[in-house]
Amino acid sequence: MTRTLALVFSALFPLVAMAADGSAPADEDFVRPAGDSELSEYLWVNRPIVVFADTPADPRFRQQIDMLLEGEEAMRDRDVVVLTDTDPSARSPIRSQLRPRGFQMVFVDKDGVVKLRKPSPWSTREIGRSIDKTPLREREIRERREGG
Repeated sequence: MTRTLALVFSALFPLVAMAADGSAPADEDFVRPAGDSELSEYLWVNRPIVVFADTPADPRFRQQIDMLLEGEEAMRDRDVVVLTDTDPSARSPIRSQLRPRGFQMVFVDKDGVVKLRKPSPWSTREIGRSIDKTPLREREIRERREGG
């Protein structure tokens, strides 16, 4: 019981802090530009999938976004948010941190650790399997089963 309360409180305090300063990302946008965002904004709240390209016209970029949109429901169930960055000259904080070359799809878990980097588009099925193998996701699934 004490462990559960500690977990609940540790999850709520960051959310309260974000709500107070208004820095929480908008929930309604599944795909959004990375812009001036930083990965720390999503820590313990979302699993960012960052899709990089040197131009929005890159066919691999379009294909990856289309696949993610097709599997949006499954990705939202896993707390995924998709960030896009197609302007290397803008030097966004996320691009500076992850340093992609050309097209790249990067999956960052809720703990802020990069779990996957791919130089070609991946289906939501493959991404979902990778997410489901992480210890954080396994715990979420286990807790959902026990609680529901």
